[in-house]
Amino acid sequence: MKGELKPIRTKADHKKALAEVERLWGAKSGTPEGDRLDVLATLIDAYEAEQFPMDPPDPIEAIKFRMEQQGLSRKDLEPLIGTRTRVAEVLNRRRSLSIAMIRRLHARLGIAAEVLIRPSRKDRAA
Repeated sequence: MKGELKPIRTKADHKKALAEVERLWGAKSGTPEGDRLDVLATLIDAYEAEQFPMDPPDPIEAIKFRMEQQGLSRKDLEPLIGTRTRVAEVLNRRRSLSIAMIRRLHARLGIAAEVLIRPSRKDRAA
């Protein structure tokens, strides 16, 4: 893929771009090779986002993942969600997140608001 950089439109283009990235891996930033690597990475990212779109995570799964990452218990969520019963209802998908809960979870746990406002799997199936 040496030479002119152009958009990645096919699987073959994608394969060539990945091979070139492998060859350029470790190039110093600010060098011609480093700049080429940056541009290729951007082109690959754009192609993959279009070809292999990913659904944002389920809000409850995102909360559980963050709890696991940070070693949090359900009790740790009480200031963010409410009583122990309310936390259980939310995590068991029997109660939706309120706007206030979303704001607190976003602010304190750093979970993207776009993820938290999505309907959970149970809500989508209904």
